Amino acid sequence: MSGRIPRSFIDELIARADIVEIIGSRVPLKKAGREYKACCPFHNEKTASFWVSPDKQFYHCFGCGAHGTALGFLMQYDQLPFPEAVEDLAGRYGLAVPHEGVAGVRASADPVDPVDHLAPLYELLRRVAEFYAAGLKASARARHYATARGLTDETLERFQIGYAADAWDELLKHFGGTADQRRQLTAAGLVIERTGGSEGFYDRFRDRLMFPIRDTRGRVIAFGGRVIDQGEPKYLNSPETALFQKGKELYGLYESRRARQGLKRLLLVEGYMDTVRLHQAGLPYAVATLGTATTPDHLRRAFRLVNEIVFCFDGDRAGRAAAWRALQNVLSQVREGREIRFLLLPENEDPDSLVGREGGEAFEARLREATPLSEYLIAHLRTEADLSHADGKARFIALLRPLIEKIAAGVYRELLLERVAQALGASVERLQQWLAQPEAPRIAPRSAAPGAHVDRVGRGSLLTQSISLLLHHPGAAAAVSESQHQALAGIEHAGIAVLSELLAELRTQPARSMAQTLERWRDRPEYRRLSELASSEPLVPEPSAAGRELAQAIERLLDAQLRDGRLGALIDKAREQGLSDTEKLELQALTSGHNRARPS
Repeated sequence: MSGRIPRSFIDELIARADIVEIIGSRVPLKKAGREYKACCPFHNEKTASFWVSPDKQFYHCFGCGAHGTALGFLMQYDQLPFPEAVEDLAGRYGLAVPHEGVAGVRASADPVDPVDHLAPLYELLRRVAEFYAAGLKASARARHYATARGLTDETLERFQIGYAADAWDELLKHFGGTADQRRQLTAAGLVIERTGGSEGFYDRFRDRLMFPIRDTRGRVIAFGGRVIDQGEPKYLNSPETALFQKGKELYGLYESRRARQGLKRLLLVEGYMDTVRLHQAGLPYAVATLGTATTPDHLRRAFRLVNEIVFCFDGDRAGRAAAWRALQNVLSQVREGREIRFLLLPENEDPDSLVGREGGEAFEARLREATPLSEYLIAHLRTEADLSHADGKARFIALLRPLIEKIAAGVYRELLLERVAQALGASVERLQQWLAQPEAPRIAPRSAAPGAHVDRVGRGSLLTQSISLLLHHPGAAAAVSESQHQALAGIEHAGIAVLSELLAELRTQPARSMAQTLERWRDRPEYRRLSELASSEPLVPEPSAAGRELAQAIERLLDAQLRDGRLGALIDKAREQGLSDTEKLELQALTSGHNRARPS
């Protein structure tokens, strides 16, 4: 979804969220005093080292170091990108996620208002889908085309398939009478504004069979249009809008969930017509990507519903290439309990044509013979490397290494390594040794090391203490005087600048928990270091004592800065004109205490 999610909404979402409830729905937690513990879900262990704090709204594993907020857990455990994790968490509390800067859509005045501020777009797309459906009934030519493609009236109605007339302004005439309505049509991706000196708009879809794309709640969010007769492009999709991101949506998923109780399998194909014909033939678990390669987001969505996915691709060169791309994308989602298989159709066949010729039962019989991911991976690499000699085996290992690295540690990875070792005629131990040997040294420049530009945050003990106190006890910010804060703001030092900004933020916008504070910094380079400090033991366990400790630490930090300034002045003077005996004694005293007092 386009548009930035307001920070105020993230604040409120974290305040409403219960991290114990979020994690507890996925990991069995046990009460341990004021906190909860479990065996870590991110690495194998027998003794619980994974702790969840309801007070801090924060989790931390003392074994592998995993840590974060409720949003961070969803991102790490469900492998969700940040925006989708926000959507997932917000959905639990009936909140619509607002987005700033969405063209044609008014930003929500109240970021936690459960009323969907995108409702006008949903309503517009619903009416347009009905308009296109009526257009199909009214066009003998379009109905003849749909019938010739084998679609029944029941299928046309179930998928609400319609027709966009062969005209430049048919939709505009019905839905774009005012400037505001035209902005809404543009925001929904239904019309295009003219450029090159011309004024006005024109319909995006013309003379096409129209396939409404629905979200999981059945709301129309976009369209796909298939050209009738000749023309390019053959398929035209809605652009990405506030409602629609093609890299996340699956066509037919809503219909699959309605058609089949207890959905067990999804058949992933490439086209609208493939999906519709498979449903019609009695395979109501077919879904399609929307003009893009299969993405990790598609797979995450699918695996929330089922444990088995079968990829089905055309039998031509493009289909084989698409299958290999899908395998590479699915590896990060592989784990025990999930079954992934591949079905490549005969040459010059696609699911639409084949199911029309053979029927649903014959097609389903092909699915039972689909190739498991492990076998498909080995078979493909064998086409790239000859295993009859050492050179070919070395190339096989080189091709395999980046693929294996994508698979999370666990039972599936171990079983796959056993199968690969068998194909190579080697032991698992030997295979692991080969995989552990890099092809060439990969030493990154020191300046390019991850997080190198933020290491200065928290190097000095006083600076570390001050930032850690603020993270663990956000309310302690109120104990810092205005004069102390102003003095900090005047110091030119990267780490102190972070402390000053953090302090200013918490004084003007108090946070209710450590999690709230951290989420405000998630998109900042300092986030990594701050989250590390957040996962450490608090310097002061009780909030009532934290304010006093913070004020004292900052006062000592300011004293150290004054000493640093005086030390620098004496050193400069010694170089330029020499020092008096008194100044030499002062310099000696400052130098002896310098390393203990300086902030970095």
